[in-house]
Amino acid sequence: MPGVDFVTVSTEGLESSPVATQLAGLRANEARYFKNKHDHDLVVVPAAQAAAQLAYVDRILAEERGLRLSATPLQVSEFVVEGVRWTYVFYQDGLALNVLYTLAPGGKRAVGFKLSDGMEIPAELAAAGFKFARQRSKLAGTIRGSFFVVKHEY
Repeated sequence: MPGVDFVTVSTEGLESSPVATQLAGLRANEARYFKNKHDHDLVVVPAAQAAAQLAYVDRILAEERGLRLSATPLQVSEFVVEGVRWTYVFYQDGLALNVLYTLAPGGKRAVGFKLSDGMEIPAELAAAGFKFARQRSKLAGTIRGSFFVVKHEY
C-alpha cells in the first residue's frame, strides 16, 4: 500500500468529512513530516481495519483524561520509528489525533490533537479545557494543536 502523497494531496478515504480538503492537507502535512524527518512513508488504512489501534487510543484517552470522542474515525496508521510507536487516527469531524509512545522506559509519551482548518474545537476537548496553539502549514492552512503527557504504561 503506498504512503500518503504530500505532493498531490488527495481526499481519498476522507470524502465523508465536512472539511475533507483541509483534513487531507493535515494528513499530507503529517506524511511530509515523517518522510523528511525519518524517511518513513505514512500509510493509512480504513478505521474498520484497525480495531486494535482504535481500542488502544480509546483506552489511553479514557484512562488518562476521562475522554471519549464522539467523532467517527475514518483512517488509522500505526508504526514504530526510532523506538517510538506512533498511532494516528483521522476523524470525520477534521480531528487528527496521534499517540507518541516511546517504547523504552522513561521516554516521551503524549497524545497530540490537531484540528483541521475551519473545524470547531470538539465539545469533549473544549469541556476538558484544552487550549490550542496555531501554526501555519502550506499543505493544511492553519493548524490548531494541543497535547497532553501520557503518565501510565500502555
